[in-house]
Formats: sequence, C-alpha cells, structure tokens
Amino acid sequence: MIEQFLIFALVGLSGLFVDFLVTWVLKERVSINKYIANSIGFLTAATSNYYLNRIWTFSSIDPEIAREYLTFLGISVIGLAINTLILYILLEQVKLPAFARESKLRFYLSKLAATAFVTIWNFFMNFFITFS
Repeated sequence: MIEQFLIFALVGLSGLFVDFLVTWVLKERVSINKYIANSIGFLTAATSNYYLNRIWTFSSIDPEIAREYLTFLGISVIGLAINTLILYILLEQVKLPAFARESKLRFYLSKLAATAFVTIWNFFMNFFITFS
C-alpha cells in the first residue's frame, strides 16, 4: 500500500501541475471567478489522474471503465467540495492583516494546503472503493 500511495502521490503531482496551470490560466488570464477556476482545474486534473491511476497505480483491468471512472470522479467531486471548503476557510475565515488577505501567493499556498489534505482523502477512498 505504501508503494501505491507513493505512485498515487506522483500521479497526483502531475495532476497538481494540470490543476494549477488550468486554474492559473482561467483565473489570471481569462478572469474567471477564483472558485470556478479552482473547480475546473481540479476536475481537469481528476480526469487525467483517473487514467494514470487506472493503468499505473492500481493496474486496473476492470472492464467496467465507465463505472470505475464515475466512481473515481464521484470521489474526486467530494474531494473538490472538501478542497473548496478548505480554500474558503483559509481565504475568507482566517483573519489576516489587509495586505496579506489580498496576496495572490496566499491563494496558491491555500490551494496547495487544501490539495495536500484532499490527496490523502482521494487515495484511501479510491484504494478501498474504486480500485478494490
């Protein structure tokens, strides 16, 4: 299980790159709301992570790919809700001086913290449910 978690984390790192890139483009270049940009980035990464985890982390040969993908995506959507809640708490509820509240770096550091927590959630749910 430890080896699988490490591979899952490596796949997650690639997903993190996809997530941050999509979020950054949508938020900074397209000027989409930060929570919507975060959601789209997260779901884009979830899709690429499903494919990589299916073939590499869990070596799934389940012919029910649609069911497996929808289960993975469902867990990811719950993870997205957790991610967004943590992001909201860190950005809106944690009281900081005004200059620190406006920092773009603060958004991405908060997103990183939320992503770390959700990685653990996603691994265990997918280990025990999706790819069991």
